[in-house]
Amino acid sequence: MSHVSENYDVIVVGAGHAGCEAALACARLGLETIIFTVSMDSVAMMPCNPHIGGSSKGHLVREIDALGGQMGINIDKTFLQSKMLNASKGPAVHSLRCQADKYRYSVEMRKTLQATDHLTLRQAEVTEILTENGRAAGCRTFSGASYRSQAVILATGTYLKARCLYGDVIEYTGPGGLRSANHLTASLEKLGIKLRRFKTGTPARIERSSIDFSRMQPQYGDSPVEPFSFTTDPASVQKEQVTCYLTYTNERGHQILRENIDRSPIYSGLIEGIGPRYCPSIEDKVVKFPDKSRHQLFVEPEGLDTSEMYISGASSSMPEDVQYDFYHTIPGLEHAKITRNAYAIEYDCIDANQLDASLECKEVPGLFAGGQFNGSSGYEEAAAQGLIAGINAAMKIQGKEALILDRSSSYIGVLIDDLVTKESFEPYRMMTSRAEYRLLLRQDNADLRLTPLGYQVGLISEDRYQRVRAKKLAIGRERERIKGIRLGGSRQNNDLLRSWDSSPIPEDGSASLEELIRRPELSYQKLADLDPDRPPLAEDVCQQINIGVKYQGYIDRQIKQVKRFKKLEEKLIPDELDYEKVDNLRIEARQKLSRIRPKNIGQASRISGVSPADISVLMVYIRQGKYRES
Repeated sequence: MSHVSENYDVIVVGAGHAGCEAALACARLGLETIIFTVSMDSVAMMPCNPHIGGSSKGHLVREIDALGGQMGINIDKTFLQSKMLNASKGPAVHSLRCQADKYRYSVEMRKTLQATDHLTLRQAEVTEILTENGRAAGCRTFSGASYRSQAVILATGTYLKARCLYGDVIEYTGPGGLRSANHLTASLEKLGIKLRRFKTGTPARIERSSIDFSRMQPQYGDSPVEPFSFTTDPASVQKEQVTCYLTYTNERGHQILRENIDRSPIYSGLIEGIGPRYCPSIEDKVVKFPDKSRHQLFVEPEGLDTSEMYISGASSSMPEDVQYDFYHTIPGLEHAKITRNAYAIEYDCIDANQLDASLECKEVPGLFAGGQFNGSSGYEEAAAQGLIAGINAAMKIQGKEALILDRSSSYIGVLIDDLVTKESFEPYRMMTSRAEYRLLLRQDNADLRLTPLGYQVGLISEDRYQRVRAKKLAIGRERERIKGIRLGGSRQNNDLLRSWDSSPIPEDGSASLEELIRRPELSYQKLADLDPDRPPLAEDVCQQINIGVKYQGYIDRQIKQVKRFKKLEEKLIPDELDYEKVDNLRIEARQKLSRIRPKNIGQASRISGVSPADISVLMVYIRQGKYRES
C-alpha cells in the first residue's frame, strides 16, 4: 500500500499556543515548516480561561513580543477588556491582562499561520516520531503518511491520552470535546522518553441570559488601554470594552461541596494525574482552606459572538448535579443555566529534566519540546517555550548557536531554567516571586532587554531594531542631562511642588532634578514645568527615565547580584564528567546531577537535592582536572 510522503525542514506537532509560536518562528526564519493539529478548530484554542496575561504572565507576553513572537499582536487585535494589574504597587509587578474573544483569537491566529510563507497547516494525528541514527528525522500520522524533517517540535498540550472527568463520568477526549491523541505516547516511550501524568481543569460555562448581574460587582477595563505588543499603535486599541463581574462563593455552597467531596474524582481516586497547586479546583479550595468563608469568582464573557460566560475561580470535577446545586448558591447565579459542565482533564507530558536549556531532548537530538507537554500550565508559558523551541530548532538546522535565555535576562529564562533543572511533580505556573531579578525584568523594558536578541536571531526587522536602539539612546541622553540640573527654592518652583503635596526647596538651597524625581509623590512627568529645556520625548521613554531614577539604588543592587550569578554560569561543567567518580559527593547529588546533566555550576546549584557543600566538592574536582584522569 502506498502512502503520502513529504519533506520539510521542521515538523511541529500541535497547534496550540506553543505550536503556533514555534511554527511561525521557524517559517519566518525561512525554514519549510509543517504544523499538525488534531482539529483545525483547535488552533490557538483557549479551552480554559479566555484571557492573555496577568500577574507574571503579562511579562512573558511582552518578552515573546520583544523576541518577535505573535501572541501580543494577536491579543491586541482580539481583546474584549484590558487592565493593568498591580498598578498601585511597584513597576516590577505591574502586569497587563486582557480578556480575550476566544473564538476571534483562534481565528486570527489561524489566519496568521495560513498567510505565512514557508508554513503549512495540516489536520492529522501524529502517531510516531521517526528517527535515524538516534536523531529525530520526522513523523508518521494515523493514516500512515510519513513526513521527513531535520527537526521535530512537540507541542501536544493536554491532548496526549487525554480524558475529561466530572463525577464518575469519563470522556476520552481532549479539551473542548475535541478528540485526544492516543497513539504518540507509545512512540515516545519507545524512544526512552520518560512521561508523567498531569491534570488541569476548567469551570462550567453559564448562559448569559440566566445571570443576574445586578447582584454582582462590575469590573471595568482601563482607559486609556495600553497595548501588549511594542509594535501596536496605541490609538488602534482604544475602543469600547466589555464589562466583567465579581461575585463570591459562600458557606452554603461550601457545605454542598464538602457533603459530596467523596463523589469528586480527585478525592475518590479516579483521577491519577497531579493538578496545579496554584490553580486549585473550587472543591480543593474548600477542603484546603476551611477557614475561608468565601472565595472570589470573576464572571467573564467568552466572546462577542457567544452568550457563554466563564466563571473564573470555580474549576471543578464534581458530578453534574452537584455543579448545579453549587453554582445556584452563588449571588447572581441562582437561576444559572449551565451550557458546558466543569471538568478535570488528565494528559501525558514529559519530565522536562530530559531537556537542555535550548528545549532540545538530550536523548534524541533534533527533538524539541514546548508548552504544556513540558509540564507547565498556562497559555503564556506555553507560547514562550514554543517560541524558544522554534528558534532553537531553526538555529540547529542553520548551524548557529542556540538562543539560551538565563534567569537574569528574562522571565522566559526563569521559566525554562526552572523546568529543565528543578524537579516538578505538578503543572508549573509562572509567578513574579520566581524571578530573583524581577526589578530588572519588568514588563515595560522587555523590548530594551530582548529585541536585540530577536534581531540577532532574525525575527526582528532592521527598522524595529533601530527604533529600539534610538529609544535606548534617548533614555541614556536624558538621564545624563537631568543629572546636572539643579533647581533653587524660588516661589515658582515651590508653588508647583506644593501643588503635588511635596516639600518645598529652602530659599537659600537647591535640589537636583534627580532628587526631586525620587520623591514618592513626584515623577519625571510631573516636573516638566520646572524643566523648560526638556526635549520632546515619547511616553515610553519618559516612563523608563522615571523608573530608572526612582529605583536606581535597588537596580544597582540587583545588577551586582547578576554579576555574581554570571560568574557561576560561566563555570562550565565538562560534558564527559562522570558524577559517580566524584569523591565526597553525596549519593542524592550524584543521582540528580547524573540525570539532569547541568551545563554549568550555576545550573547545578539550583537543582533540588544538591547542597552548597556538593557544589564546593564539584568545583574542586573540576578545577583539579580529576575528571580527565578518570
